[in-house]
Amino acid sequence: MCVDREAWFSRYHPAPPGSEPRRLVCFPHAGGSASFYLPVSRALQPDVEVLAVQYPGRQERRTEEPVLDLHDLADRVAEALAPTVDRRTAFFGHSMGAVVAYEVALRLKRNHGVEPARLFVSGRRAPSVHRPLPDPVHLRDDAGVVAELRRLAGTHADLLADDEVVRMVLPAVRGDYRAIETYVPRPAVPLGCPVTALVGDRDPQVEVAEAEAWAGHTTGPFDIRVFPGGHFYLVAEGPDVIGAVRDRLGVRV
Repeated sequence: MCVDREAWFSRYHPAPPGSEPRRLVCFPHAGGSASFYLPVSRALQPDVEVLAVQYPGRQERRTEEPVLDLHDLADRVAEALAPTVDRRTAFFGHSMGAVVAYEVALRLKRNHGVEPARLFVSGRRAPSVHRPLPDPVHLRDDAGVVAELRRLAGTHADLLADDEVVRMVLPAVRGDYRAIETYVPRPAVPLGCPVTALVGDRDPQVEVAEAEAWAGHTTGPFDIRVFPGGHFYLVAEGPDVIGAVRDRLGVRV
């Protein structure tokens, strides 16, 4: 597989030459982009270098087709990421990004013999937990997709009121929802790295017990943090989330 590795990652605050900081690879939610993690990069540098994954179909990759199959997406990200992962590298994924991060970690373990130092899974139930989907978002009309974005409150309302912006982002949003809503986990050996789950206490997408089920996907340590808020709790609770990440990575202010 020929991979343009530079296209897959945004480094907003590159580590100084010669330094060896910890590294956090961040995976966006459905419809999200690498820039969602710009505040995380700003808050963690220079102690932690953030690599924000940029899926095809958005921002500087907007001329590319979205990847409609989550396993295919994980294959591509894993191939691009493999030369970068070492004992200083952790993963953080929110919502769909949590599943992509998990699937990438599985591929790195299976194909390259490496795992992230820690996997942070935010705002997503464990792959072993199945929820029926009576009204899949990716099959709705455009108004239905926009209504879901409004419900989860992860996209600024003023952007959703701009028809031109909506037309531009909808293909990637719909493609991402198709990828996550049709995702079926394959049998896999559990990870061995520590896993930390993070969830909002009013998240309509995941209950605390569903997040706790991530413990079954690793033989390593597991812990969970519950924050006030809904699906995008991590925006309002940013400083506390950053604090939790720093603590789990062993990085002090």
